[in-house]
Amino acid sequence: MRFTKYHALGNDYIVLDPADVRDIPEPERIAAVCRRNFGIGSDGILFGPTRTPAGTPALRIFNPDGSEAEKSGNGLRIFARYLWEKGLIGTDPATVSTPGGEVVVKIDPDGRSVAVEMGTVSFRSEDIPVTGPVREVINETITVHDQDLTFCAATIGNPHCVILRDRVSPDEATALGPSLETDPRFPNRTNVQFMQVIDRTSLRIEIWERGAGYTLASGSSSCAAAAVARKLDLCDPNITVHMPGGTLEIGVADDFSISMTGPVTRVCHGEIDPEVL
Repeated sequence: MRFTKYHALGNDYIVLDPADVRDIPEPERIAAVCRRNFGIGSDGILFGPTRTPAGTPALRIFNPDGSEAEKSGNGLRIFARYLWEKGLIGTDPATVSTPGGEVVVKIDPDGRSVAVEMGTVSFRSEDIPVTGPVREVINETITVHDQDLTFCAATIGNPHCVILRDRVSPDEATALGPSLETDPRFPNRTNVQFMQVIDRTSLRIEIWERGAGYTLASGSSSCAAAAVARKLDLCDPNITVHMPGGTLEIGVADDFSISMTGPVTRVCHGEIDPEVL
């Protein structure tokens, strides 16, 4: 099983190419590969490229618990870098298909920065999904560990729960994130962002990622948080999102279509020994 590993602001993924790996590994094998100290260690597996009927490069994304994610902003930047290194795309805009929808990627000539047109954010309960009446899920109350928290929910192809806080910390994310991820009002579970507004052009977030846990950075989480901040008129259209792993530049248009720009670093490539599995 040959692999290439990258990280995007400390959010690391392993690319498994169908040219080298015949089938998608079983969930327990994905978990074994992603497990830190015992496997290679990563925040997930990127399986691709496959091809859509129209010939578009397609990507499937797997969390370290073996579950499948609809979309990943950092994963898409990494995948674009991989396609570029393989000569499958150039520096012109290119379309990539995911289970969470198609996106357009554009890679810098040196390969170290990638911009992604992530699609349009929806706050509608039926799109995210969130249980209850059909509505925009804005400034609702959720109770976790005897705390009443105000949250907004959003989707950009995958579900997000954004909690507005005066200050954010990794301790709060790890303490409250698991219960929020699995709250029954989110039938597909949810990614969780604890969001602090610094000023009109910058946010700070701490992230609990569905199926992965505490995460140093997340592209789709940054997009969701920026969209919520714009929806609440707390930020302007161009927003720098600060995370423990670094920063992303997010653009939020009037229709809540999202652009994201950030770095990608290649870490290593090699072959997974069957003994690990």
